[in-house]
Amino acid sequence: MNIPLVKLSFHETCPHFTALSLPSISLTLNFNFMAWLRYLSLFILSLIGFLGYAQDTTQHIIPDRTNSKRQMKKPYVILISADGFRYDLAKKYNAHTLLELSHKGISAAYLQPSFPSLTFPNHYTIATGLYPSHSGLADNNMYDKKRNAVYGLSNRKEVADSSWYGGDPLWVLAEENRMLSASFYWVGSETAVKGIRPTYYYNYNDKINIDTRIKELKKWLELPEERRPHMITFYFPEVDHAEHKYGPDSKETEEAVHFIDESVKKMTEALAPLDLDIDYIFVSDHGMTTVDTKNTLGLPAAVDTFKFKVVPGTALVHLYARDAADILPTYNNLKKEAVDFDVYLTTNMPERWHYSHKDDTYNRLGDIILIPHLPKVFNLGKWPTQLGQHGFDPALPEMRATFYAWGPDFKQNMEIPGFENVHIYPMIAKILGLNYTQPIDGDIKVLQGILK
Repeated sequence: MNIPLVKLSFHETCPHFTALSLPSISLTLNFNFMAWLRYLSLFILSLIGFLGYAQDTTQHIIPDRTNSKRQMKKPYVILISADGFRYDLAKKYNAHTLLELSHKGISAAYLQPSFPSLTFPNHYTIATGLYPSHSGLADNNMYDKKRNAVYGLSNRKEVADSSWYGGDPLWVLAEENRMLSASFYWVGSETAVKGIRPTYYYNYNDKINIDTRIKELKKWLELPEERRPHMITFYFPEVDHAEHKYGPDSKETEEAVHFIDESVKKMTEALAPLDLDIDYIFVSDHGMTTVDTKNTLGLPAAVDTFKFKVVPGTALVHLYARDAADILPTYNNLKKEAVDFDVYLTTNMPERWHYSHKDDTYNRLGDIILIPHLPKVFNLGKWPTQLGQHGFDPALPEMRATFYAWGPDFKQNMEIPGFENVHIYPMIAKILGLNYTQPIDGDIKVLQGILK
């Protein structure tokens, strides 16, 4: 029996930090009725399975782990990330708690993200002390020629595959040193990097409210010494959400900043009675800027998709050649065509980005990379571009992130110049007395002076 053409479309856009974003799905079906039902059933089952994971609010605990006696007396570090919390937002929107706490401790002029100034690469850079080209997470979305696979923040299977992740994240370093760790969300914490997960962790979801999260954080720190985590990560998505949808100058972003500020106040007040040596480090992964959503850039005519695999983004587009012989001719043609964007061979990227062929530890950078001139951005899909975007040159003020720190191991009333986010890792390792042997890009000398 013939039936009319049936078109099913499903779409969810989520450019911020979440490994749980639903992918864009567009299915055009022209089958007999029974075949159509089979495909529809498979689609619904897959969607149910996905949503089942997305609503996972269970705390995961790795059994039979304890702190060594040596580690029980160490201080506690809570590394807080407020996604997209641009360097100027606390003052711009008068975040009382953050300003007060940072004035009592350390306040940096800004935190400079690594290139590209995107969520997944920079959260993982903060956690490993490695530039994105060295850590394995070179972009939110990238292609690995050797494994013929695409990593994307909406691809649950690949995000959960630990072989994409390099370095020793802070929680791995802690666990390797017999110090327990915990994570209320962080890029990489949901997979077993080097076969190791945090002792206590949650898969990312937006269903656990902030009061419950703070209660669970307090419960971790109320555990007996041998079971109490010393290295804790805690993540907020709200500012990034608001900026993407409404822009960084919106009342929605202001409200999100106040939500973060009030949440930090709740957190510090809830934990104060525990009388523990807790060091708080408040960071963000990148800033945000307003872009031109009406005059976006499409794929340049010089790009032949039969010759290149294209991994799109708004702030940069990777072109992976199927045949190396096509790289230079296409590059030359793109240079002629380029008006509102720059064209780079991976061999001639700006040195300060640490994002060239010689930096590409895992061979995950495109052979050619396209970078738009702000406020223009690329849009290679069929869905509108959101008003707020990031991923651009970290040297741009709009891309600058935030760094505040306070607690018993930090000096007081100290303002410092801006610095690169790779240097946070060795500072935390120093506070916790954790030795690392793997090479990193961060240098303890940069932040040594803020510690007592």
